[in-house]
Amino acid sequence: MRQGGAAGKAAVIIWRRWIFPLLLVLVFGACAAALVKIAFFPDRSEAVVSPEASIADPVIAVERGSVVNALTLSGNIARDEAYPVRGEVNGTVTAVHVTEGATVAAGQKLFTIAQDDPKKNIDVVAPEAGDVSEIAVVKGQAANVGLELYTLTPARYHLLATVEPVQLYRLVNAPSEASVTITGGPAPFTCTGVRVQVSAEGTASVRCAIPADQVVFAGLPASVDLALGQVEDALVIPVTAVQGGAGSGKVWVDAGDGADPEEREVALGVNDGTMVEVVSGLDEGESIRQFVPGFVAPVEENCYEVSPGVVQCDSGMSW
Repeated sequence: MRQGGAAGKAAVIIWRRWIFPLLLVLVFGACAAALVKIAFFPDRSEAVVSPEASIADPVIAVERGSVVNALTLSGNIARDEAYPVRGEVNGTVTAVHVTEGATVAAGQKLFTIAQDDPKKNIDVVAPEAGDVSEIAVVKGQAANVGLELYTLTPARYHLLATVEPVQLYRLVNAPSEASVTITGGPAPFTCTGVRVQVSAEGTASVRCAIPADQVVFAGLPASVDLALGQVEDALVIPVTAVQGGAGSGKVWVDAGDGADPEEREVALGVNDGTMVEVVSGLDEGESIRQFVPGFVAPVEENCYEVSPGVVQCDSGMSW
């Protein structure tokens, strides 16, 4: 019996000292290996998610409405450009009646030239009111046809307003007159000779002449209002639905049966930058895609005041 008890105690000691610690080491090792695998070696299989709903391109109906193509541009009042005045007779300058920088009236005498053939005195007068500068002749000097006599800065003014290139097509049939409003100035008045200018660098502007009887000053800020066209009770669609826009374009007609939309040519009329008149190619009630394929709809922002003077804007999602 004593031998059996001694053997049992020895077995217990062996289990406590060797087997249990070894089993614990194995268990903790397996746990550690599992954690390492989960953290650094995840399963490569990807779950396949089947969407329950799909996002469709918005469709709108062709409806009747009005379009007013009015454009307001900001600009400044400027004085017309100076130009050189050249001689028209051959002879000798006998008198200079003005000084450098003089302000002259239309028809005012500036020089007297003794013409050679036939011999007679010719008075050179100002073709219009303005300022004389760069006088190039003196008394006793020979004068010839084509000789630059002086430079005249006319007492004329114009309005010059910058145009974004994207607006140029709207100005193709611009009217010859426009309404001008000067900040802090007189009541709105009409300017004439409206024309579009595009420089060699690609800068576009609208220019019109200020009436001679209108008191203005160079550098004054002003705005010009152009009435470019108006239609009533016409077929209209958003410009976002049209590829093109200057006289003609393409739209995508949706039949509503799940088939691909039909690409269709349309003739276009008055355009206000948001809506455009459809002259032909569509019928009232037809459905078209609101956006040209590939066009990203603008993101709408919701702005609100979070504290006095502090406004926060959140971008919404637009499809």
